[in-house]
Amino acid sequence: MTATNLARYDRMCDRAAAQVIAAYSTSFALAAKALGQPERKHIRNIYAMVRIADELVDGTAAEAHECPETALDMYEEQVLHAPHHRFHTDPVLHAYARTHRECELDDAHVRAFFASMRADLTQTSYSAEELDTYIYGSAEAIGLMCLAVFLRGAGPAPAERATMERGARALGSAFQKVNFLRDYGEDHRELGRVYLAGPLDDALKHTLTTHITAELDQAREAIPLLPRSARGGVAAAEALFRELNEMIEAAPAAELASTRICVPNHRKLVLTARAIAGQR
Repeated sequence: MTATNLARYDRMCDRAAAQVIAAYSTSFALAAKALGQPERKHIRNIYAMVRIADELVDGTAAEAHECPETALDMYEEQVLHAPHHRFHTDPVLHAYARTHRECELDDAHVRAFFASMRADLTQTSYSAEELDTYIYGSAEAIGLMCLAVFLRGAGPAPAERATMERGARALGSAFQKVNFLRDYGEDHRELGRVYLAGPLDDALKHTLTTHITAELDQAREAIPLLPRSARGGVAAAEALFRELNEMIEAAPAAELASTRICVPNHRKLVLTARAIAGQR
C-alpha cells in the first residue's frame, strides 16, 4: 500500500468515526465541531471507540444474540492492541489507534473505562465507593484522554496541568451524573440498573444537580488554561450539559422516570454559539 493509499484510508476511517458521534449524540457532535483540527478528529475517534463499547453493554450485542461479556472482552483486547499496528480492517479501530499513537493516550485510562463497562454487565446497584470508581472509569478517564488530545505537543507548567486534569475529571463526572438523571427511567426499567443512592425523589435530585453545578463550575475555571483550539468545543459541551442540568432541576423527579429530558436543537445552537464567542 502506498502512502497515498494509506492517507486516503486514514481519511475514510476518520469520516467513519465522525459518523458514529453524529448518529449517537447531537450535543457532543455539535461541541466537537467547535474544536480546531486535528483536535476535532481525535475527539471523534475516541468517542467512536467508547460508543461501540457502550453498545456492547447496553443491549445491542444481546439483541444480536451475542454474549456481551465475551464481546466486551474481545473488544477491549482489540482496542489495547490496536495502537501497535498501522492498519486495521475495522475503520473505528484504525482511527482510534492513530489517535492513541499521536496523542500518547494512557492505557491505564482505557483499562479503567473497560472496567466500568464490565461493571454494567454484572452490577445493578453501587455503594458510594463503587460508584466513584465507576464514574472515574466511565467518564473521568475519558476526560483525561480528551485532555491528552488537547495538550498534544504542549508543555504546560505542572500546576496548570494539575488544574486542567481536575477540570477534565470534573467535567466528565458532571456529564455522567447528568446522564444518570436523564436516563433514570430507561436504566431502571430496561437495563435494571440503579446508580443513585436511593429512589429518585426531589430531594435527591436537588442534591445531585447542586453537586453537578459545582463540578461544572470547576471545569469552567480550567477552560481558559486549555490551548485556544480546544476552548470553544469544551466550553460548548459544558454549556450544553449545564442547560440539561438546569432543566432536570426544574422538572419534578417523578417526570424523570418516564421522560428523557433534552435540550431543543435551536437552543443547542444558541448555547454553542454563545460559548464559542465567550472564548474568543
